Amino acid sequence: MKVADFDFDLPEQQIALRPLEPRDAARLLVVDPVAGIADRHVADLVDLLDAGDVLVVNDTRVLPAELSGHRIRDGVRAKVSFNLHKRVDSQTWRAFARPAKKLAVRDRLELGSRGELLATVAERGETGEVTLAFDLDGADLDSAIKAHGAMPLPPYIGAKRKAEASDATDYQTVFAARDGAVAAPTAGLHFTELLLQKLADKGVTIERLTLHVGAGTFLPVKVEDTKDHVMHSEWGEIDAATAERIVAAKARGSRIVAVGTTTLRLLESAARATGTLQGFIGETDIFITPGYRFRVVDRLVTNFHLPRSTLFMLVSAFSGFEVMRRAYAHAIATGYRFYSYGDASLLIRAETDRADDHA
Repeated sequence: MKVADFDFDLPEQQIALRPLEPRDAARLLVVDPVAGIADRHVADLVDLLDAGDVLVVNDTRVLPAELSGHRIRDGVRAKVSFNLHKRVDSQTWRAFARPAKKLAVRDRLELGSRGELLATVAERGETGEVTLAFDLDGADLDSAIKAHGAMPLPPYIGAKRKAEASDATDYQTVFAARDGAVAAPTAGLHFTELLLQKLADKGVTIERLTLHVGAGTFLPVKVEDTKDHVMHSEWGEIDAATAERIVAAKARGSRIVAVGTTTLRLLESAARATGTLQGFIGETDIFITPGYRFRVVDRLVTNFHLPRSTLFMLVSAFSGFEVMRRAYAHAIATGYRFYSYGDASLLIRAETDRADDHA
């Protein structure tokens, strides 16, 4: 399909710069390819989900992955900043650099307010990407990044306001447990402990997996046709016991409800790898476009996504291309808040016999 098919106009004032309080006060657009659309609120998930449904969430935790400091070369210092976006190993990260033109391989870096975190530019890539080799490694490096980094707000928020102290908690989900993401799985931002307790009291089961969201989620699609796009990869894990419980629930007719596109992508990646859902650990670069046959997920809770983005392509595959164009037109016309801190949708999967998978 043409990438231009997934374009739409969004008024700038509908880009949310801060979340609502409480989190589950956000609006929820229910999108059913058969019954149509309905305006609800996230708190209404208690009424919209049934006993026996399985809510699958992503427990990744966002690292404060924006680092600023100085490049040191031949005694000359220059200000630089980095957005870490993918861990390579215990000592090395890939990062987007600003300004990248000031950097060369073997440059030394002093990062943090007093230059406490030291690193070396190990490689330079294209479009401003570099590989940083830190002097610290393992848990010591993680602690230093937490101490000296800032929360990496999405570019459409960071361009309009500076990071605030509240972002340290606002940009983490209630499920956050495993360090490694550099962007939040934003559908999970809508859940509160009270909402989770109400869902549990109703008989909704909650399962957890991990997919460390990378900054590649914000990269634009630069090709004209979806078949030419190369998807970024992200690391994820589903343990075998969790996979077995989800398979058993699906076998007895329960619905699998993914919280977020990251959760859906990992579930579908794990199922594609073997033909049925099993435990999974490793990288995934699954790219879902209309025509994909979903193996696991029946419902999807997700935010409203960027025009021409891989995520808008994914939701168009899930509930139908024309259905999602109408749903987004309704959301824009009725003032829904878009993107990471915005409102949410509950999507029902379109029934289809097509079995055309897109990697």
